[in-house]
Amino acid sequence: MYRIKQVTKIAHLLAKPVICEGDFVVDATAGNGYDTLFLAESVGPRGHVYAFDIQEEALKATLDNLKRESLEKRVSLHLSGHENLLHYVKEEVSVVMYNLGYLPGGNRELTTHYHTTLESIKQGLSLLRPGGLISIVLYPGHCEGNFEKENLLPYFKGLPASHYTVAYYNLINQRHAPPELVIVQKYLFS
Repeated sequence: MYRIKQVTKIAHLLAKPVICEGDFVVDATAGNGYDTLFLAESVGPRGHVYAFDIQEEALKATLDNLKRESLEKRVSLHLSGHENLLHYVKEEVSVVMYNLGYLPGGNRELTTHYHTTLESIKQGLSLLRPGGLISIVLYPGHCEGNFEKENLLPYFKGLPASHYTVAYYNLINQRHAPPELVIVQKYLFS
């Protein structure tokens, strides 16, 4: 059973029913590879995951996780910022996942940034198939993470309700600025 306070697991629970075997999906922030692994398992042997990170150590950790489960052939790893999605992904995708902030156990000075994250989200929305979703885990507990949150939330709020449903998951009784989750789902018909 998933603990409610693990918003990354909630993101998985919400994404799982949207992904069909054979789909194309994106992990826009590979990090240590947990979302990439989840996506690779979900798309099945005919699907494909595009995973992005700007740090070689993140892609190495992701590849190690994939190899342990023999899933590396389902994934292409890109040493590139997530603002470059459209340079690599040409197919319609069912899910795009973001786990913002810095690499756990890595250099805390290397974080995602609002302007590149926003550009990436716009690109992700353009790739998203009807019924598909984007999950964004926000980390407001550090300066850049809080800045990202404060600037991304108005963008999400401004998405047209005729095309998207946007949900915001915030743990209101936790201390120390816990992670928060935004889900954007594209309507089947608009």
